[in-house]
Amino acid sequence: MSRVTGLVLLTLALPCLALDNGLGLRPQMGWNSWNFFGCNISSTLIRRTADLLVSSGLAEAGYTFLNLDDCWAKGRDKDGNIYPDPEAFPEGMKTLGDYIHSKGLKYGVYSDAGFETCAKRPGSLHYEENDANSYASWGVDYLKYDNCNTDNTTARSRYPVMRDALNKTGRPIFFSMCEWGLEDPWTWAGAVGNSWRTTGDIDKTWNRTMWILDRNEPLYKYAGPGAWNDPDMLEVGNGMSDVEGEAHFSLWALMKAPLLIGCDITTMTAATKTILMNKEVIAVNQDPLGVQGRLVYPSGPNPHGGEVWYVPLTSNTGAAIVFNRGEMTIDFKFKLSNNETMFHVRDLWLHKDLGITDAVQGSVPPHGVMMLKLRPAGGDDIPMTVEGFANSVTLQSNFVSVVNSFLSSETT
Repeated sequence: MSRVTGLVLLTLALPCLALDNGLGLRPQMGWNSWNFFGCNISSTLIRRTADLLVSSGLAEAGYTFLNLDDCWAKGRDKDGNIYPDPEAFPEGMKTLGDYIHSKGLKYGVYSDAGFETCAKRPGSLHYEENDANSYASWGVDYLKYDNCNTDNTTARSRYPVMRDALNKTGRPIFFSMCEWGLEDPWTWAGAVGNSWRTTGDIDKTWNRTMWILDRNEPLYKYAGPGAWNDPDMLEVGNGMSDVEGEAHFSLWALMKAPLLIGCDITTMTAATKTILMNKEVIAVNQDPLGVQGRLVYPSGPNPHGGEVWYVPLTSNTGAAIVFNRGEMTIDFKFKLSNNETMFHVRDLWLHKDLGITDAVQGSVPPHGVMMLKLRPAGGDDIPMTVEGFANSVTLQSNFVSVVNSFLSSETT
């Protein structure tokens, strides 16, 4: 790798095709019922959640989609029109949507590109236009579209049918594809949906979250405004430690993942709320440049667990995460460039300016992060891009030995 001055330019490949519905120019933010409630949903729960999204300040922070997942539907009438479970949603779906909209929120529902949903409720296969018209008449703003109980045709053939049905209604409806990454949707779904799941479902365990992280990260070149990789919803507040919750939230934000709350916000702790409400981290996720961040160190075996992730942002700034995947506290120090360039550095979790410097150092606990905002101190002549940042790290004599090492905690 050649020596560079400061941080050099990398042109990232964004999707050459994107669904032209004007939606999803930034990753979607909101709340989804599935991770915590599963099938135990009702109008009462959804109304209570809508109220709290607003009163808690979450909606103001950007969490505006309120999405019902599986189990709201019950059957179809004689004309093939879908209807909700009358016990759980006695007022009907339009009235519920009207309430959600009255709170200034957006209304999301769920269906499936199969005969039945994953929970054996009616799917939309061969009923795409019926269902799209129903959604539009109810005021739906968002559709999550799953991939269970199909006719064994490809997702690539089934998902565009619902895209076309949604577009035909004339109502802009965010199309969230959930085929679990089985057919490499990142290579074709930009012309079909606004986001696509890249893996199977997340759960509240650290190991599963890391497994998903590692499969979503290499797909950075396929994401961009209107077309996002989706590593699944947030598990913050569902059993991870607060340190792990900060790491999970930071990494999802840097990867430009959808930020969809998956916990019960009516009982969330103050610490969970603080994580979800970190407006500086949210701003990284919602940055209009729309580049998915990625791992820049290490590029090979990683016995110590220390990692550095980076994403370029607008206004010639960037954000970096020092992430401790390991089980012992790490101490680190690394230079921000391979010359004397100085940077304004801000810690996004401490909400504290760290001054003007050419190096960063600190300690990170197991499963924790330090997340930093970086801006050149000398003006706009140094592009704050991914390759440049990667070069500046990897040129530091193997990084680990220069930094008092990520290994230091293992030898003390």
